[in-house]
Amino acid sequence: MESDLSKFLRELIQDKRYLIILQHLRKANVDYGKSIMLNTKIPIQEVVEILDKLESIGLIERVRGATLKNTEAKFKLSSEVHKHHTYYTLTRLGNHLLRYLTQEDLLRAYIEYLKEDDLSLNLIRLADELNADHALTYAKLTKRKLEEVNAKLEELERMGLLEEKNAKIIKFGDRKSKPKKETRTHHKYYGLSRIGDLLVRELKREGILPK
Repeated sequence: MESDLSKFLRELIQDKRYLIILQHLRKANVDYGKSIMLNTKIPIQEVVEILDKLESIGLIERVRGATLKNTEAKFKLSSEVHKHHTYYTLTRLGNHLLRYLTQEDLLRAYIEYLKEDDLSLNLIRLADELNADHALTYAKLTKRKLEEVNAKLEELERMGLLEEKNAKIIKFGDRKSKPKKETRTHHKYYGLSRIGDLLVRELKREGILPK
């Protein structure tokens, strides 16, 4: 990826919702807050804050004009829509970034962002080894304070590298640190996401994490 776009990517990977909304706008062409909320399942207040952020860094812009045709706003059903809402679209820079963004770019951005962060690297290594576990286990294994580990797990989840395991019962095969065959999930369990799993593979390949 071009160096002038890499600085944007470093900021975007800090919150997975940024790319979710950008990718939605690429499909929709033009859209507004409530519709973005319905399509992305991100709460409206968060959508508004993210739109403001993406506008401030120049990746999206507000659409001017009294009305919009459905060829412009692809997620609208009527042929013409009066602008009762504030509509947004990708800027030329936003379009350019998404057009040339590859999975390899994303992984490289994550690596550059995390390579000096020992706690993050330890947590994603453990998530790979354990499959799924809760903050107290991660804290014990890293020998760090629970509050510090909790904050870091939430950060990695926000980045899209970890995800909550929502099953009411996690079986032994999904949680390797648990001696029982199954355990009811009274805690929030964290495991690698798909992109987190790919990142661990790349970190191992580059020798940043042990194989």
